[in-house]
Amino acid sequence: MLIKNRNLFRLTRFMLLRIPGLFRFFAKFRSAKKRLLIIKTDAIGDYILSRNFIEIGKASEKYKDHEIDLLGNNLWKDLTLKYDSPFVSNFFFIDPDGLHESPLTVLKLGWQLFKNNYEAVLQPTFARTLINDGLAGLTAAKQIVGFSGDTERINTKYKTGTDRFYTEKLSLPAGIDFEFERSKFFFENVLNQPVAINGPYILVENSKRQGIILFPGAGVAKRNWEPEKFLELIKLIRQQNSEPVLLAGGPGDIAAGDYISANLPPGSINNLIGKTSLPQLVELIGNAALVIANETSAIHIAAATKTKSVCILGGGHFNRFAPYPGYMENKPVSVFEKMDCYYCNWNCIFKTGEKEPYPCISTVSVEKVWQEVLPLIS
Repeated sequence: MLIKNRNLFRLTRFMLLRIPGLFRFFAKFRSAKKRLLIIKTDAIGDYILSRNFIEIGKASEKYKDHEIDLLGNNLWKDLTLKYDSPFVSNFFFIDPDGLHESPLTVLKLGWQLFKNNYEAVLQPTFARTLINDGLAGLTAAKQIVGFSGDTERINTKYKTGTDRFYTEKLSLPAGIDFEFERSKFFFENVLNQPVAINGPYILVENSKRQGIILFPGAGVAKRNWEPEKFLELIKLIRQQNSEPVLLAGGPGDIAAGDYISANLPPGSINNLIGKTSLPQLVELIGNAALVIANETSAIHIAAATKTKSVCILGGGHFNRFAPYPGYMENKPVSVFEKMDCYYCNWNCIFKTGEKEPYPCISTVSVEKVWQEVLPLIS
C-alpha cells in the first residue's frame, strides 16, 4: 500500500477506526432488516474462487428470506453483474487501494451502508485489510463475521483496533491453505450446513473447444514469466499443433504481446491483449482447448469453466492459489521450481533488476513447461 498523501490517509484511518463506535451506539435504537452484506474486495482470481458461495448463501436455510448485497471490487464489476445478479439485490463497487486517500468517499459509503440496516455482514477474506474491516464496522450490523486472520495486508495495530468490530471471528484450522477451501470453511460455519461444491464453476455456452490461449502477464510485472520464453513456447506449439494460437490479457500486458507478435511470422497468432472485456474473456477461455498462463485470474477462470490449463507458478503464495488440491476436478497443471524461500508473500529476499522477474519465476524453464503442454495438445 503506497500512500502519497499522509493527511488524507490519516482522515480515512480516523473514520474507519473511530466512527464505527458512534454508528454502533445509534444502531442500538433500531431493529435490523432481513438484509445481508457480503464484503469481498480482492482481485479477480480471489473473486472467481469465492463467487459460487453467494448463490449458496442465497439458497441457504439461514438467508433464503434475506436480501443479499455485495460490496465488491471495480476490477470484476462487469463479471459479477453478468453472473451473480440473480442472487444479489444491490451491488457496491470500490477501488480498495484508492479509498485509503479518499476520506469523503469512505464517509459517504459508510453512511450508505449504515442506513441499509443490515442484520448480518460477512467478510470471508482471511487476509483482512483496514478498508474491509472499517467498512464492515461502519455498517454497525447486529452480526459481523470474519476470520481472525493474519497481518499480511493489515498493520498489527490497526487489526487490534478492528478486531472489536466483529461479533464473531473464525479461526482457520491448520492445513486449510487453498483460497477456495478457506471460503468453503467460512460459509459452512456461517450457514451451519455442509457445502457440496468442491471447486469453482462458471457456466458458459460452448460447442467445440478450440484454440490455445496464452496470457503473458500476471498483474505484477515481476511475477511475469519472460516474454522471450512465451515466444519460444509458441514456436514449439506451432511445430506440433495447428490449433489457433491467441494472446490475451489486460492493458499492462500490451508490451509483452507486441514483442511476441513482432518476433513471429505474420498470421502466426491472434493478439487480443487489451481488446476484450472480462465477460468476453471468460467466454473466450470457456471455449478454448487450452490455456497457458502465469498464476493469475486466467488460471482460475479456466478451472471454473472446465478448460485445460497450465500454470507457470512462483512461490510467493504457494498453495494458497495454486497448485490446486489433488481432489479437485479440472485443476490446472502447475509448473514450478521449488525453492527454500517459497511462501514469502512476495517479499522476495533476492535483489533483482526493476524489470526482471523474481527468481522463483525466472528459473522455470521453457523445457519444463513444454513437457506439460505437449501431452495436452497432442
